[in-house]
Amino acid sequence: MLAALIRFAVRRPGIVIGLGLALVAYGLKVLAGAKFDVFPEFAPPQVSIQTEAPGFSPEQVEILVTKPIEDAINGVTGLAAVRSQSIQGLSVITAVLGQSTDIYRARQALAERLGEVAGRLPQAVRAPVLTPLTSSSSTVLVIGITSTTRTSMEQRTFVDWTLRPRLLATPGVAKVAVFGGAVRQLQVQLDPDRMRAFGIGISEVLEAARRATGVRGAGVLDGPNQRVVVRTEGQLLTPDALGRSVVRERAGALLRLEDLGRVVEGPEPRFGEGLVNGTPGCVIVVSAQLGANTKEVASAVEQALRGLQPAIDGAGLTLLPDLFRPAAFIDLAIRNITTALYLGAALVAVVLLLFLFDLGAAAISLTAIPLSLLAAIIVLDAFGFSINTLTLWGLAIALGEVVDDAIIDVENIARRLRENRLAGSPRSTPDVVVGASLEVRSSVVYATF
Repeated sequence: MLAALIRFAVRRPGIVIGLGLALVAYGLKVLAGAKFDVFPEFAPPQVSIQTEAPGFSPEQVEILVTKPIEDAINGVTGLAAVRSQSIQGLSVITAVLGQSTDIYRARQALAERLGEVAGRLPQAVRAPVLTPLTSSSSTVLVIGITSTTRTSMEQRTFVDWTLRPRLLATPGVAKVAVFGGAVRQLQVQLDPDRMRAFGIGISEVLEAARRATGVRGAGVLDGPNQRVVVRTEGQLLTPDALGRSVVRERAGALLRLEDLGRVVEGPEPRFGEGLVNGTPGCVIVVSAQLGANTKEVASAVEQALRGLQPAIDGAGLTLLPDLFRPAAFIDLAIRNITTALYLGAALVAVVLLLFLFDLGAAAISLTAIPLSLLAAIIVLDAFGFSINTLTLWGLAIALGEVVDDAIIDVENIARRLRENRLAGSPRSTPDVVVGASLEVRSSVVYATF
């Protein structure tokens, strides 16, 4: 087979050159649209299910939340294993799928099972949620927000209501997790002595607070000529407005929330902290969707941050946009492979020119390097693999084999051509080239493998 291929290449140089140019063109097109990532997808497909259970102990979470959900999802097609973790107020279940399982169909089946089990969970437990679909190395950017003039609550409010929605709208972003800062709440800090004095229980206070902050439809008023829509203003946004909400009315006397304690603006209980270079602040972790191009998503997020920079400056905040940027590792690996490519080409040219004194032979050998790399990238893309640090390292190491193959083959052909010219009855050049190439072909192929 190798002999037939070599003979065809020698006798049909125009076809070979055309195929080579087509390979270069198609390879460059594939390279332009190739997926770049830090590492290949090394974890099996899996789906994470999170369920919040405020106030529940780990044992209650395990018995009342985790166990019912595990029983509900068992039997889903393609499910290989189920792992779970029950901590205070939170249940985390990881459904590991088989390698050949369609993860999107599996997520749909799991969502259907979760919809059924949600009604059987305790009333205080929130509905189970499927976390966004991300890869095992999905982090594309870690951002920091600090300020010397704004409180941690003001920082977190800006991140939650301005920065995070804009980043989630960026193409390719699956999740934006925020750590640190203080989440703003309107808090009713009750005084037990006042509650006893007024003879009121905590349930009545809770119901009054819910009524005061809820938004409800008020219906319509029909007139002889038109229908008027009635709208209620139930979203109380300040502590003073919430404190004036009525809890109970007796004989014309109103009992308000502010009569039972203090109504203030405060932070919700924290379950962690964020530090930016040792300074308290907000740490934002941006994760890409499964199969997304890490470099493209990182660039899109950075562009969105540049668009938000005036708003960030106006809010008195300081943005640190690249606390951790995995795309930098990809850029470094690409620079390394480019450097190795240039060095390899230069070494081949120097060796061939010094030992063969043949510029044409050097040019022929140099074409093997880009053609081999582009062919490898086409194969990687055809099998669905991304261009990552591991594959780039492999390509850099493979340059040695490509250079070695080119030098041995070209050097032997050049030597046989010189001997043929000095012979008494020289053979035709194509026959000499075919024979010289076949002479070293088997050893070169075996050595390369």
